[in-house]
Formats: sequence, C-alpha cells, structure tokens
Amino acid sequence: MTMNQSHASVKRTPEKLVGDSSRVIARLHLPDNPDRIKKIIRRVLDLPDATAEMLFAQVMANFSGRHKDIHAIFARHLNKVKDYLPDDIQLSKMKKMLIGSYFTMEYSIESAALFNPSIVPHLDQNNLDEGSLRFIMSLRATGEGHLSSIVFRSGVLGIDNQILLDPINKYVATPDVYLDSSYDLHLFRLKLREMGADNDVMRHLLNQLPNTFSYHELRKNIEALRVTPVFSESRQEKTFEIFFWLANSNYEVYFNHTHFISERVIFPTSNIESRGIEDARFVQFFNDDGQRTYYATYTAYNGVSILPQLLETKDFAHFKISTLNGKAVQNKGMALFPRKIQGHYVMLSRQDGENNRIMFSDNIHFWQESKIIQEPAYPWEFIQLGNCGSPLETKDGWIVLTHGVGPMRQYCIGAILLDLENPTKMIACLENPLLVPHEEEREGYVPNVVYSCGSLIHHNELVIPYAMSDKMTGIATMSIDDLLREMQSV
Repeated sequence: MTMNQSHASVKRTPEKLVGDSSRVIARLHLPDNPDRIKKIIRRVLDLPDATAEMLFAQVMANFSGRHKDIHAIFARHLNKVKDYLPDDIQLSKMKKMLIGSYFTMEYSIESAALFNPSIVPHLDQNNLDEGSLRFIMSLRATGEGHLSSIVFRSGVLGIDNQILLDPINKYVATPDVYLDSSYDLHLFRLKLREMGADNDVMRHLLNQLPNTFSYHELRKNIEALRVTPVFSESRQEKTFEIFFWLANSNYEVYFNHTHFISERVIFPTSNIESRGIEDARFVQFFNDDGQRTYYATYTAYNGVSILPQLLETKDFAHFKISTLNGKAVQNKGMALFPRKIQGHYVMLSRQDGENNRIMFSDNIHFWQESKIIQEPAYPWEFIQLGNCGSPLETKDGWIVLTHGVGPMRQYCIGAILLDLENPTKMIACLENPLLVPHEEEREGYVPNVVYSCGSLIHHNELVIPYAMSDKMTGIATMSIDDLLREMQSV
C-alpha cells in the first residue's frame, strides 16, 4: 500500500449523508441601522387593514407549512423590535404577526455542505434487536456564507454493523436561548486576561461588580461608563466588546422534547459565533459514579477570532455552553477522553497547529499545560497532525484516530495507540493512513480531504463517519483486530 491508497481492510459503506436545501430555519433578520427598523414598522402600520390581512394571509400560505409553529417564531422576532413599536397604537394580533414576519428570514442550514461528523451511542437503547446499537451522529451543516451550525441524525447499527438511518423530519427547529443567570467574578477576570483585555478599563468595571454578578449588572455598569466616560471612548468600546463577547459565550439552549433529533439545530446565537460553530467533537463521558454526560468541544468563530467552547447535555434537548479556559486551549481541535484517568480529566489538543498533544486537569473548564505525544513522522502527515475525535478505549489501549496533512494539502485519516493508564505514552501507530480521499471523495468545497470528529466501536469493529472534501459525509468500518495488527510498535 502507498500513501495514495486507503487501507485494504477498510470498508466504505454505501450510505452517504448529503445536505438538503429544503431544511430551513426561520431566523431573525434585523437591519443594522435602527432607523430602518422604525421605518419598516411604520410602513406596515400604515397599510390599510384589508391590505394587511391579504398580505399576512399570503405569508401564511407560503410559509406556514415549512415551519412547525410560525406564529411563535413571528412573536419571538416581534419581541426583538418591541422597543421600536409606537406606544400610542393598539395593534391587532394580525398586525403584530405581520410585523414579526418582516424581521424573519429563512436560512437553508445544509445548502452548502454536511460534513465533519462525530458519532456516540444514543441515550435510548430500548426496543432494539439483540446486538444492535442506536446512535446519534452530529454533523457540521453549512449554508449561505459558509455559516456553520450543529445538526443531528440518528440510526441503528445492526449486529453486523449494517447501518439503518432514521428518516429525517422535514422541519428544523432552533432552541430557546438563555444567557447564564450569573457569572463568577474571579473566573471572568481570568478569562478576560487570556483574551488580552487586562487594562484599566477592565479593572474599573470589574471593581464595581460583586463576586457573583448578572448580565444585567454588567450591562448597567457598561452603559453608565458610556454615558460618563472615564477613559478614551475608543478604548472603552474595544474593552466593552470583549466583555460582551465573553458574557454572551456562556448560555443554555432548550429544545422541545417532542421534536425529533433530526429537527434540532444548534445555530450561532452570539457574536462570538457570528461566523459559525465549527467541528463539534462529541463524546459519551462516564463520571466516577457511573453517571453519563455527553460533552462536545467546538470552535466558536466570529470571522476574526476563535474561542474554544464546551457543550454539555444529558438528553440532547437541554444543552449548556461555556468557554474553555486556560493557556492550553487557545487553538482548535480539542477532544475529551470518555472518562477520567487517575482522577484527572484528559483531553487531546493541538495548540501549535502541528503536533498532537495531551493535557490533564482537575477542572473540565480549565486547561493550563499540554505535552506533545506525536509529531509528524511520515510523508502523509509532514505538514500537520491532529485528532479525529475522542479516544476509543480497548483492552490494548486507547485508539486515537488522527488526521495528517501531506503534499497538496491532502488530508488523510490515520491511527495511534496510547497506553491505557499513561496516555502520554504512544504504544503504536500506523505508518500508512487508514483512509485516503479516493476519486469520488476528493471533489468538494475543500478538495482532497477526508476528516472525522469522532467514531465508535461496535462488536469489535471501528465505525468511522467521515467527511468528504467538506461537502458530504460517508461511513467506513474496520476490524479492531486488523487495525491493531497493522500498527507498528514505537
């Protein structure tokens, strides 16, 4: 085998997950200029009632069948512009809904691509044939402007790892979003320092806040400083932007439990994610007491800066999102181990953009030091290495799927084996990649790339969902025994 061929033991399944442009969300659509918001509202209010009723009936005829509860969506978006509504006018419900529709737009979440998947066992394993496993797959969906969000699929792996994907519901739902009710002053200060906002403006603001403060208190103090500036306004505004960026990065989202998993989409909601939520790596994590939590690390991107984030859920309906902190989490591609090792959380990372690293922490939100465990050694990985999701535990060690970048920026998927109790020690590795983009996989938004954000083991077989050139997703399988036999000791 050469570096231009996938491993002979890898089997590609026929299943392909392709984006569906008909899956649309109804998102808020606000002009940047507040004066335009007022003008739009005034134009709607000036419509004769009969004209407004005909217009709203047409809106409902065109769009109500594309969303589960479009009235609730219009009401939510109307609430976003309520401060611009005139106080002296009693609005009918129809006029309110019509105004809401003018501040709503459809967005096709998967129209550009559906890629970079990860896979975990489903929380519900009831009513299955013996030996089968129900799973949840997360994917990075992109639409207009290459704006990324997290979507989900589900299905069943049979006893022989035949794959049955569940039907996809035509509706897509975004969750209700709530900012954190309170913030810890000490932790907030530490993160601001990491973000380069340690200045006199920061200290002035934080010195006025209690040890635990609310978003309202923070905003109130910032507005007071805007009204009566103490420092130059340009310096103040730059610091305020970082304050709000951090505060808005910690929030919770709630989906309706009646929505199918394929209906749920975690769409960017804050300024830190304004250009996308990228490459979520999900893992089923077991605490020392046996309790199960699903975590995912992902990258929030605002078009200029990135912020590593941690997502936490127990039911895939309620998600808590918070920042990852510390000097060791300043890059992309973090992947959490599925359990603690010797009392510590453990995570893979790639701080330097080149080598595979590992780090340990007593607190899942704080990571200060990392250590290199693998450097580029073979031609297919000379440019850089990274992980392809959370490690998989076997009796022989932790299997870590890796990605390597070689000539012509071709991405391949490889594998290494780490010691079970000392995962800083690499036991073995593959000299040649498992998966190399073949002719049908190399064309796409980013050519010549195969990439995964997480796999699982079922019946001693590796199940690898993987992206094809940042366009669509396929699935490959390989025997664990074959993989371990092919690995070379180091």
